[in-house]
Amino acid sequence: MSSRAPGKRARREEARRRRLELQRKLERRTRLRRLAVRIAIPIALVAAGLLALNLTRSHSPATAASYVSGGPTVDPASLPGIRTGPLPWAPEIPHLQDRLRADGLQVLAQEGTVLHIHQHLDLFVNGRRVQVPADIGIDASAGFLSPIHTHDTSGVIHVESPVVRKFTLGEFFDVWGVRFTRSCIGGYCSSGDRTLTVYVNGHVATGDPRRIELTSHEEIAVVYGTPGQAPNPIPSSYTFPVGE
Repeated sequence: MSSRAPGKRARREEARRRRLELQRKLERRTRLRRLAVRIAIPIALVAAGLLALNLTRSHSPATAASYVSGGPTVDPASLPGIRTGPLPWAPEIPHLQDRLRADGLQVLAQEGTVLHIHQHLDLFVNGRRVQVPADIGIDASAGFLSPIHTHDTSGVIHVESPVVRKFTLGEFFDVWGVRFTRSCIGGYCSSGDRTLTVYVNGHVATGDPRRIELTSHEEIAVVYGTPGQAPNPIPSSYTFPVGE
C-alpha cells in the first residue's frame, strides 16, 4: 500500500499541473483577445473619423467660369489707393472704404451670414507664387470690413454678405487695392510673350476676368508671365477645410 501511494500522488500532481497549465493558456488567450479588441476599437474609430473628415471636406467643382453680366462698370485705375506698381502688394486699407462705395459693396460692422461661400486663389507672377495676404478687406482699427475678404495667407477668399448677390473676381482685387484688368495685374501688363491668363477650376477663362463670378469652392489661378513660367500643372482644385 505504501509503495502505491507515492505513484497516486505523483499522478494527481501531474494532473493538477496540466490543469493549471491549461488554465493559464486559456487565460492568456482571453487576455490577448481583450487586448486585440481594445486596440481594434480605437483604430476603427480613428479610421471612421478620417473617413468622415474626408467626406465633409469640400473640393472644387469641375465647371468653367461663370460671368456676371450687367451692372456698373468700374475702371480700377480710377479707384483711390489702387496699386499699379510691382510686388509686393499689401492690403491697401487707407482708401478701402472709398473703393467699397465705388464698387457698390457694403461697409459692414460684422460678417454677413445670409451668403457665406469660399473660393481659393493661386497667384503666379513671372513664375513665382505670390502669397495672398491676410486681412484683405478688413480695417480692424476703424471697425469695418468688406463682404469679400481674407483672414489668413492660405489664399481662401471669404464671401460673407448680409444679402444674396453676385460678387466678382474684379471686386476682390479692388478690395485688395491691386489693379486687375483683362491685361494687367498691379504693375504687370501683357506685352510680347508675357500675358495675363486666368483659370477657373483648371479651365481658361475666355471672358472678362473682372466679371468672373465668385461661386462656392472655386479654384482660381491668376497667372502672369511667359508660357514657360506658368505652373505645370495649372491648379484645378482645392480641398477646403471642414466648414468652409
